[in-house]
Amino acid sequence: MLAAVLHSFAEPLVIEEVATPAPGRGEVLIKVAACGVCHSDLHLALGEWELLKPITKLPLTLGHEVTGTIEAVGEGVAGFNVGDRVGVPWLHYTCGDCEFCSLGRETLCLNQKVTGCTVDGGFAEFVIANASHTAKLPDNLSFEEAAPLLCAGLTVHNAMKTSGVRAGQKIAIFGIGGLGHLAIQLARARGAEVIAVDIAEDKLELAREYGAQATVNAATTQAHKEIKKNSGGGAHVALVTSASRTAYETALRSLRRGGILSVVGMAPEPIAVSTVALVSGEYKIVASAVGTRQDLSEVLQIAAQGKIKCKIEMRTLAKVNDVLNEMKEGRLLGRVVLQI
Repeated sequence: MLAAVLHSFAEPLVIEEVATPAPGRGEVLIKVAACGVCHSDLHLALGEWELLKPITKLPLTLGHEVTGTIEAVGEGVAGFNVGDRVGVPWLHYTCGDCEFCSLGRETLCLNQKVTGCTVDGGFAEFVIANASHTAKLPDNLSFEEAAPLLCAGLTVHNAMKTSGVRAGQKIAIFGIGGLGHLAIQLARARGAEVIAVDIAEDKLELAREYGAQATVNAATTQAHKEIKKNSGGGAHVALVTSASRTAYETALRSLRRGGILSVVGMAPEPIAVSTVALVSGEYKIVASAVGTRQDLSEVLQIAAQGKIKCKIEMRTLAKVNDVLNEMKEGRLLGRVVLQI
């Protein structure tokens, strides 16, 4: 089969022939139809995340927003048949036995395996997945529509839950890319009012297109003052999808007293936090990592109900390096999905 393989960090992926895998016990073989390209793929390929770099397998097939049909079923698999339409997310495996799995927080599993990081992912014609962590897709979602929901949609849905966004609240969303424009829709579905923040006018236009009631260009205004003016005293929640240190520092200054900073984007350097400000305003900082299988089921149903829709651009597998370069340069709007 053809796969886009990472042989060395910070080097282009190589499109090459590799052996088609066979499913083992508890596994399914999936014929890939589409795979989203996530910013995490870029960070992994560059070896920028020090926590994940040591456990990233090389050579590696990236890709953790995988959709397709089941081609073969391994021994001991129940509930799946050849031809089923499915999706494969970031979490390839969780043990179910550690303290975090026992508490229903499988994203923190001590023994987890990660699709497109510790095991091969979906930038290929076929992929192996654990049946236990494979999701059936709603009939009214195409493979291309569903793919970005398996990470981008799942991540911001989980962030909405952990930050407790509710109807009538004001939420400032920093970074209107693949995650940000989905976060706008999920916040609106919860009845919240959205202020979208970015430094690019085309991203802010995208925000308005997807339902933001107000937009702030952080490159041309004092963003925290604009947000406080637009929200009547500050945002109840500031959700940061950007990997920008400046975005986080602005977000903290944009909160109203008792507000919540929701950490999603992973900045490569530490952010400055005033403990005096935190205590004085009784602010909270919460973080969320992707989402559980239950979270994934929920976000797929929200999409099936027509409440969220990802802006996607289709590319071929052969163009994957171009996509990663465009992503690195910040030239993408919405999400790119590879048609395999």
